[in-house]
Amino acid sequence: MKAFFEGIQYLFVNILFAPLDFLRSLELKSWFVANTINWIFMIICAAAMVYWILQLKLHQDNGEENQDTTAHSFLK
Repeated sequence: MKAFFEGIQYLFVNILFAPLDFLRSLELKSWFVANTINWIFMIICAAAMVYWILQLKLHQDNGEENQDTTAHSFLK
């Protein structure tokens, strides 16, 4: 049973976490390069928010949005 858990340890420590260890060592050389993944996620989230807000404005301008407080049955 001990060999099974050591196998799991080897899998996670030496194989699956290798990219994260690389990013950790890269941070000492260049902070911007090490955080490119974070920058990519922030750009994707910002683009999604802009798209969502534009869609809300489009529905608002078309009069499709129901802003009545009794729009849902549980609010009556």
